[in-house]
Amino acid sequence: MPTSAQPTVHEFGRRLAAVKSAMTDRALDALIVADPANIYYLTGYNAWSFYTPQVLFVPLEGDPVLAMREMDALGAHRTAVVHVDDVLGYPETLVHRPDTHPMAWVAERLRDRGLAGGRGLAGARGLADAHRVRVGFEGDAHFFSVRSYLAFRDAMPEWELVESRELVNWVRLVKSDFEIGLMRKAGRVASEAMRCAVDAIAVGRPLNELAAEVLAAQARGVGPDADGEAADGDYPAIVPMFMYGEGADTPHLTWTAERMAPDEAVSIELTGVHRRYHAPLARTVALGAPGRELDRLAGATVEGLDAALAELRPGGTPAEVHAAFDRVLRRYGLEKRSRLGYSIGIGFPPDWGERTVSLRAGDTTELRENMTFHVIAGMWMTGYGFEVSESVRVAPGGAEVFTDAPRRLIVKEV
Repeated sequence: MPTSAQPTVHEFGRRLAAVKSAMTDRALDALIVADPANIYYLTGYNAWSFYTPQVLFVPLEGDPVLAMREMDALGAHRTAVVHVDDVLGYPETLVHRPDTHPMAWVAERLRDRGLAGGRGLAGARGLADAHRVRVGFEGDAHFFSVRSYLAFRDAMPEWELVESRELVNWVRLVKSDFEIGLMRKAGRVASEAMRCAVDAIAVGRPLNELAAEVLAAQARGVGPDADGEAADGDYPAIVPMFMYGEGADTPHLTWTAERMAPDEAVSIELTGVHRRYHAPLARTVALGAPGRELDRLAGATVEGLDAALAELRPGGTPAEVHAAFDRVLRRYGLEKRSRLGYSIGIGFPPDWGERTVSLRAGDTTELRENMTFHVIAGMWMTGYGFEVSESVRVAPGGAEVFTDAPRRLIVKEV
């Protein structure tokens, strides 16, 4: 059953209605949802089962059907708030078989339910041709394999399979007030994890021990705030990343057993997670007085990030936010070639991004209140680098920042 920290049936109904409205706009009779973040968004189902094929089949009319491995289907009701009476579990004998595929079995069960075509699906849009229906699929979802696609294509000749272009992800873009509450809690967890990371940094300490401190803080979460609200931690979609020494010029490095040395710096990128909602956070820590180049880079980057956050308000565009950052950098003779940020929310491995809006030149999406972004001002030079980021909400007066960490180059005396 849902708790006060979980979506209500009404919240899930609102989400499903929005997805079906988007399906109507794109003339889709049904949608195959494979991204575990999207399945969670629409049902509440949450387990580490996505490494085997699983989908949520959403017809334009009627209730969705959740399909997964039998051992997982039997316990789907433990987390799924809605649609729990309609879960298909494919037999264990279909797991890791070269001669057949679980989605072929799922397709046949959908056919048995009248969801192959005819009145079961085509009637949703009043099609004259009841033998050909448009079914969307998530072609860029990490866990929708080519074999899954081929299994549906071969088993359902009545279907015209159509790339859905991240349909559910775009519906997720504007958060409800309930979701914003979860994001704020994730931000508290991120802030605590970063405090633990900074406290753990010391000359002679290996990076893997630093990782252990961060991972523990992410799982532990934080205790009650002034309103008595605690925020339990969850596992991150991306592990903590530590760009150290000369390796600070390369994003997305993880950790080694190398020991931290004086006069070096480490960039930390981590996230707080609460009920699968993510609030990433990045900071850079220098062990001892930073070099002149790093100090100058940090000052310019933080100034640019401040300017960008001030532009992150309803009615603006990502391009305008990026331009504000870029104007500051150019005054210092600097350039950032990668994007400045991206939308965030629910995350499952291997990514905490929503794969929709990017904060970069050319993106003219209208910013709306309650969109949420990871604004990451990562500057990767040659042999050194600096990262500072915030997870934020688009708010009328500019960005609401979910996290709480010193927005500067953090210097630890050695």
